[in-house]
Amino acid sequence: MISDPFAATEHNRVASGLSRRHRTGKIWQAIFFSATVIGLVALVALLWTVLDKSFSYVAIEYKVDPATLSSKPLQELTNAELVNLLEANLSKNRFRTLDRKQTLTERTHADLLTLIYDNIVEPRALASYSMSQWIASSQEIRAEVAEKYPDAKLEFRAWINGDFLIDPLSGDPLLVGVRTALMGSLFLILITIAVAFPVGVGSAIYLEEYADKNKWYNRIIQTNIDNLAGVPSIVYGILGLAIFVRTLAPLTSGALFGNADANGRTILSAGLTMALLILPVLIINSQEAIRAVPNSLRQASYGLGATKWQTIWNHVLPQALPGILTGTILAVSRAIGETAPLIIVGAATFITSDPTGPFSKFTALPIQIYNWTTRPQEVYRNIAAAGILVLLISLLTLNAAAILLRNRFSRQHA
Repeated sequence: MISDPFAATEHNRVASGLSRRHRTGKIWQAIFFSATVIGLVALVALLWTVLDKSFSYVAIEYKVDPATLSSKPLQELTNAELVNLLEANLSKNRFRTLDRKQTLTERTHADLLTLIYDNIVEPRALASYSMSQWIASSQEIRAEVAEKYPDAKLEFRAWINGDFLIDPLSGDPLLVGVRTALMGSLFLILITIAVAFPVGVGSAIYLEEYADKNKWYNRIIQTNIDNLAGVPSIVYGILGLAIFVRTLAPLTSGALFGNADANGRTILSAGLTMALLILPVLIINSQEAIRAVPNSLRQASYGLGATKWQTIWNHVLPQALPGILTGTILAVSRAIGETAPLIIVGAATFITSDPTGPFSKFTALPIQIYNWTTRPQEVYRNIAAAGILVLLISLLTLNAAAILLRNRFSRQHA
């Protein structure tokens, strides 16, 4: 028991202040926890919405029921049997026209199936119902389809499947695939990384290890890089249009290499534009990683007689590489989902030919997802959801590869 009145008062004041600080701490802890819960709920809601749309029941009407064309499913028929089906069900003129475009016997199994569905079966999606709608009111949906579309069949459809990944883009939502868009995105990201990574890391090495920070021009360079990291992506699209699509068209179109039938709206122009977009972010993250390397490591290397470049190459970069790869992951994650710059530099909203090189015309997954969401038919929402899943899986795969490399370097230099 405290007998001194002053000491008792001071004790009470300290106890009251301590209690107030603990109470404030708990309030902020609750706020931070609530923010985390809100973020998780939003993420779960997003994933549920995408998955709910990726699997649905569709009311499909066929001009010719595919089950009546053969005793076996069409997918199990050989190429020769598919060609015979086309010949038996099409007019001679139509059959000769298709064969003239590309010899039918030389076409792939997937191409022949597409021809049969486009020219004979002619399926038409009349309505689409998500899984949540089906679970909540399947009987009402059956009655509605029977009343509105008496000739249609209700079929369950998993929109993300093997055919969706390997089929090219199509004007028919029931036959559409993302192979062309997926290959375009992969080509685009490879060009972006190949350009942005060495330039970004090289710039960071110069600014951190060589540049005199007291020089006015180095301060201007650093300030501009910091500001460019916050510039809207559409501005980079305008820059790419002016420089890569128009000014450097002989190079980006491949005209300098004999590619006469081309303009600057190629996958190379898009890759260079996206490289500019992520370059400031990559430089800043690389600078932070290099700055985090202890200065004592550099001094020890110099003390053993190593040159500046030997120190950077053998000691600084290996220690900074995990952090640099983390920055690269963040930058690539931004690039793979961008749409506005690609629209400006000329990405196609519909193209059926796969990119074969840097001078090819192209499309990309974000462009197709945006295009599908603007269509009035509900079935395109299902295709867009499946495209979002493909985009997420592609992004997670690229990120996982970068994380594995980062962890490997971290273990080697721990």
